[in-house]
Amino acid sequence: MKLQNNQFLSIEQLQDQYLTKNVKNAPTHPAEALSFKAILDQQAAGTTEVKFSKHAIGRLADRNITLSEDQRARLNEGTVKAEAKGIKESLVIVDQMAFIVNIPNNTVVTAMNQGEAREQIFTNIDGAVIM
Repeated sequence: MKLQNNQFLSIEQLQDQYLTKNVKNAPTHPAEALSFKAILDQQAAGTTEVKFSKHAIGRLADRNITLSEDQRARLNEGTVKAEAKGIKESLVIVDQMAFIVNIPNNTVVTAMNQGEAREQIFTNIDGAVIM
């Protein structure tokens, strides 16, 4: 490599600085990232975890609702069953908790426990799953 003694870098210096270092330092495959095939398989199997909207997270906190791993798994299973039936907005009941789930987005829109569901009237849904 030729070094120049002026303020400009040579082509070789630029190549070493930008091309070689970036290749050496760039991670080839981040540990936590899933491969495209793994994500595709997850989507095909319907095993993606249900997400909670900001509103639903607030309702869970306000109403002191906590989900166990088993309850979360049944909620996910309920959304998969609703999707299989072509439901778009579903009521999923797990134990004494009711969740309104937007199935295409796989997102819980709101949540309530038995105390808030006294009237037992749910609007803007096109199906229900009882787990």
